[in-house]
Amino acid sequence: MKYSKLFGKTIKETPKDATLSSHKLLYRAGYIRESTAGRYYLLPLGIKVQQKIQQIIKEEMDKAGAQEMITPVLHPKELWKETNRTNSVGFELMSIKDRNEFEFVLGGTAEEMMVDLVRKFQISYKDLPFNLYQFSVKFRDELRARGGLLRVREFVMKDAYSFHTTEEDFKKEYQLMMDTYTRIFEKLGLKTTIVESDNGYIGGEYCHEFVVESEIGESKFLVTEDGSYAAHEDVAKFILENVSSDEQLKPMEDVLGKGIIGVEELAKFLKIPVEKTTKTILFETDKGKVIAAAVRGGFDINEVKLIHIIGCNGLKLASAETVKKVTGAEVGYAGVLNLPKEVKVYFDESMFGRKNFETGANRTNYHTINVNFGRDLPEPKEFYDFKLAKEGYISPDGQKLIAKRGIEVGNIFQLGFHYSSKMKGANFRDSDGKQKPYYMGCYGIGLGRTLATIVEVYNDDKGIIWPEAVAPYQVHIVGLDGLGEKEYKHLLAEGVETLFDDRLNLSAGEKFADADLIGIPYRVVVSKRTEDKLEVKKRSEKQTRFLALQSLLEMLKS
Repeated sequence: MKYSKLFGKTIKETPKDATLSSHKLLYRAGYIRESTAGRYYLLPLGIKVQQKIQQIIKEEMDKAGAQEMITPVLHPKELWKETNRTNSVGFELMSIKDRNEFEFVLGGTAEEMMVDLVRKFQISYKDLPFNLYQFSVKFRDELRARGGLLRVREFVMKDAYSFHTTEEDFKKEYQLMMDTYTRIFEKLGLKTTIVESDNGYIGGEYCHEFVVESEIGESKFLVTEDGSYAAHEDVAKFILENVSSDEQLKPMEDVLGKGIIGVEELAKFLKIPVEKTTKTILFETDKGKVIAAAVRGGFDINEVKLIHIIGCNGLKLASAETVKKVTGAEVGYAGVLNLPKEVKVYFDESMFGRKNFETGANRTNYHTINVNFGRDLPEPKEFYDFKLAKEGYISPDGQKLIAKRGIEVGNIFQLGFHYSSKMKGANFRDSDGKQKPYYMGCYGIGLGRTLATIVEVYNDDKGIIWPEAVAPYQVHIVGLDGLGEKEYKHLLAEGVETLFDDRLNLSAGEKFADADLIGIPYRVVVSKRTEDKLEVKKRSEKQTRFLALQSLLEMLKS
């Protein structure tokens, strides 16, 4: 491609809302342009990179035995109603109607479509397992699109769905996909951490994100120094320090602490350790119920864990009006004593074995001290784990946890019987002749987000530095003094992907700056000064070499 003819040239300006390196560089270098918020044009350079990424994914998925297909973009809403997803999940659905008033959902994910397809066939246990995948446009009505291609409302995803006879059979495919994803990201030049994560409303123990460590990432996870344990903060576990004691029970009493809110300030005021305080938070479930969650002072409540314990689809902090109605007090003074019977209290395991602890008095400005289970309130029938893990806590294998941030580029997780049990006829015929539901798995990679992540990892103050596997072109010829046409045609004839900057009346410095910004692996300068040699510089290196054209070809092919 001659740069003079390329649609989408470099520019100096960046969008006003661009804060991330990938957003700025992809825009300035001529890879993307925004349509509306969260929706992007991929320009010729951008689509070439995405196609390279897609090809690597396809090769590895095919090697793993998965089969490519495509589903329609418009999903009949009736399918989503079958699984109750239109009511039970706060999914960013986008709906439309056709001329016959038939309702569709713009595909944000394709579980229902895949199950609907498979149930159209008479599947036997002998046909299983199989893994179907696609590259298709997905739509999410994101509340907050941001970061260029990192969080968008329309994007291409590789999503795959596996069908199995049993959980044991699924576990084999799960490991195969984990290994496949590892190879994919290695080929793309990305070092990923496989992080245990939350499976949302589906639940289950098999769910992992592939995360590229980055300070701009939205995934917060905790990892041990040797990497043997890595988990998203939503699911991370840690060893709880035992605080049980043999101290004598003291008389319970209410203490006036006007305006004292927050466990640190309260502990200082009461002259007790923070561990003696209690954090009690009131929540409203998606079904309108009010619940209370109590955890030992010093810990925070992990709402994701709590949602799974309660068995609801969502939680929100109770409003000030609701808190006043339930406790009789202003926000900040809620406690576990004398709450209405309809308000269920969930006690975290950190509450177990405590003596003489503090709790809010459910009276504005008052706190109750020396509270004890068995005497002042019933011993809970069950304690739960809904503490939020933090850096410095001890992992299940006895190591200190280190907090990190990263960009999620892929995920794999268990679907189990969630969809096949809800959708009528989603069964296979087993060896005993009986109809049984499929056990399923799901595996996704966002191509645009992966593209942006590569740029976040590979760049410098001059521009992008593409890994060779995904670069839009292998060689960027910079022609000076009107030269370069002969070398350009020769490289094309040899099958080398080449971008030729053939523009006239432009300084060498301007052309070099554009080449650095665009980020193609090899810059080749052709000028009168180099005579019969070519000035070759790898984008990721400072060294410049002078090579004959044949030597350049041998180097590229090797």
